[in-house]
Amino acid sequence: MADKGTAAKMVEVALAEEGYAEGPKDNETKYGAFTKANFLPWCGSFVMWAAAQAGFAGMPNCVYTPAGAEAFKGKGAYTNPETSKPQPGDIAFFSFDGKGIEHVGIVLKDNGDGTLTTIEGNTVPDGQTGSQANGGEVCLKTRAYKNLNKRKMPVFIVG
Repeated sequence: MADKGTAAKMVEVALAEEGYAEGPKDNETKYGAFTKANFLPWCGSFVMWAAAQAGFAGMPNCVYTPAGAEAFKGKGAYTNPETSKPQPGDIAFFSFDGKGIEHVGIVLKDNGDGTLTTIEGNTVPDGQTGSQANGGEVCLKTRAYKNLNKRKMPVFIVG
């Protein structure tokens, strides 16, 4: 069991939520209730809930993911994915449409091939169709963070 207030504890808490599904109403979750943003897309609420449950202080508000990314930038805690060295417990922001940040998740590990394993709220499992940014479930995901990744996956992580 990881120590409270650590990135390892946040990862432990988040992993225990894998498979959680919203409902009965669209975007209704305990995470949204926690952040007082129920019935809204809840990926950021999931990240904030996991941090709070782990006793991790100082997590920027990332319910609205573009504002969350700006808050991380303001703390000097935002890096270019192409040059970063992701660690478990890091927060990763995503753009699936190329127009701006629309999703967030927690890094579990750097796979060493230009991809990450993450745990994310409000997405769909790998290999299934549905919205990556509003899919309704807590899932493990594999995401590319380097353009030249060995799996030749499209890059959605933004820096």
